[in-house]
Amino acid sequence: MTTRTGDDMRSDARLKAVDEISTTHLFDMAVDLAPRLTIGDGPFGKRVYFGAAGGSFSGPELRGEVLPGGGDWALFRSDGGMSLDVRLTLRTDDGALVHMTYGGRWIVPAELRADIADPVKSRQVDPAEYYWRTAPMFETGAKEYAWLNDIVCVGSGYLIEGGVAYQVSRVL
Repeated sequence: MTTRTGDDMRSDARLKAVDEISTTHLFDMAVDLAPRLTIGDGPFGKRVYFGAAGGSFSGPELRGEVLPGGGDWALFRSDGGMSLDVRLTLRTDDGALVHMTYGGRWIVPAELRADIADPVKSRQVDPAEYYWRTAPMFETGAKEYAWLNDIVCVGSGYLIEGGVAYQVSRVL
């Protein structure tokens, strides 16, 4: 993380130093995926739907299952990057429903794209070799999880057998 000093902000006297952004682990999540549906090439790239078929999440403050029916309306860009547009429903282990949405980017270096496209090799590629980041947000009416409505999160994704996984952190 880059640390800024007072000298960095002298260009505008209205700017002031604020606390560095820090995070804490919220949960890890595995999302099982249904077979992909290729919507096709459009004006912004190739649109592909990856349907959520289930999954699980677990962390210090909440855990439960990913319900089937959500998914990622991914856009594969002409430069090889992918934009994510995900909507999921989570059910906590005590029965509360949580709507989770996130956008993000998955950027795979050109030299790794063939391996990522291969169903066997893709799971062997070290996630540190690509950039897969998300910005999850939550919505729930469950009083015991209402704090989720007011937080911002960041996530880091990677491929797993049968789907995708994320480490999600709460921004403090």
